[in-house]
Amino acid sequence: MATELALRGGPRTVPDGMVKPWPVITQEDKDAVLAVFDSGHLHGTSAPQALALQKEWAAYCGVKHALVTNSGTSAIHMALAAAGIEPGDEVIVPAFTYWSTAAAVLHQNAIPIFVDIDPRDYTVDPALIEAAVTPHTKAILPVDIHGMPCDYDRIFEIARRHNLLVLADACQAHGAKYRGKKTGAIAHATAFSTNRSKNLSSGEGGLYATDSDDWFAVASRMREFGEVVLPNQAREYNAFSLGWMYRSLEWTNAFCRTQLRHLDERNRIRQEMAAYLNEQLRDIPGVEPPWCPPEREPVYFSYVVEFCPDQLGLDVPVETFKNAIIKALRAEGIGLGQWQTRPVPGQDVFAKQVGYGKGCPWTCRWARKVTYRGEDHPRTLDFIARHSYLAGVHPPNTMELMKLYVEGFRKVLGRVDEVVDLARRE
Repeated sequence: MATELALRGGPRTVPDGMVKPWPVITQEDKDAVLAVFDSGHLHGTSAPQALALQKEWAAYCGVKHALVTNSGTSAIHMALAAAGIEPGDEVIVPAFTYWSTAAAVLHQNAIPIFVDIDPRDYTVDPALIEAAVTPHTKAILPVDIHGMPCDYDRIFEIARRHNLLVLADACQAHGAKYRGKKTGAIAHATAFSTNRSKNLSSGEGGLYATDSDDWFAVASRMREFGEVVLPNQAREYNAFSLGWMYRSLEWTNAFCRTQLRHLDERNRIRQEMAAYLNEQLRDIPGVEPPWCPPEREPVYFSYVVEFCPDQLGLDVPVETFKNAIIKALRAEGIGLGQWQTRPVPGQDVFAKQVGYGKGCPWTCRWARKVTYRGEDHPRTLDFIARHSYLAGVHPPNTMELMKLYVEGFRKVLGRVDEVVDLARRE
């Protein structure tokens, strides 16, 4: 194995062009999408692809009802509205997530209350939830981040004690399991995203799942302008309540259906890749693989790498170490990146309480003052500082690529003093 760093002119570990993008697109997908043009149905909640996808997703999750939507964010909003969350109600969300989780709470004119994460699995820490509960709290909205299910037993224990609802953001966790039960069939209602990057992709879209007949009916109305629109029946054009336009398109529904047929197989490949990386990276000082509790089966939407300069006896800030190693690995053809640079409560919309302007929803119906500060969530800050995401841990990439990844990590971390010295000189 060549030991000269690519950063210093040595050969790349991973050949250029070897890392393939997601999602996997086959002729089956193309045929399904093209067939929509000949079907006479391009959109609509009663269109054949929409109805079929809903039936298939409900069966896959093991629930009575599913609805197809135009995004994961709209699916979260539908869950909140169907649950009866009202203006001024509080909803507990994790401080680390994509901010659309909390945006959906604002869309319902409710108040997000942020709780820090567990430092091992990066999902919301149940031990911190109870302190955030007030008389205004109506629901807990945990996020199955990176494809890792939350600790639902402990979350439901708290919810039962305080008469709260549990609404899950599983936008990154299609097919993941908690104690053998799939996401979608655990919480009172669950939202999924199907945008390009997700394990189940339609390009852009979402799915809503619930066992409740009433919640299904409410979510159905709000998805289509507050109207009741039934298959094979004349449309009344009467809005029963406030609603939105959250419908999907038949091309995306058709694409999602063909992708769903291969979801379990492709999740299994992700899990096999992750298991191999976990075993190998655990033996390389300076990095740590993700941790998985025995009762959970994640699907590795993202493969998370932790950077640990202390394991090498280096007295450098973790950000300096991480950035130096990432730069050296990228030169080797190994991509790592980061999508979240601050806790959600540290983003301007919350820290400055921009909302709808003039203080809403925080001043709409509720007197208790809430202050949002990113620094109030040290575990989230630590996660952001210490972790990055390894690209390409999914099909159509193969174990050959994973082996080259490990080779590259060994190469770079075997010359870590040189890498850090280069970083310090810049």
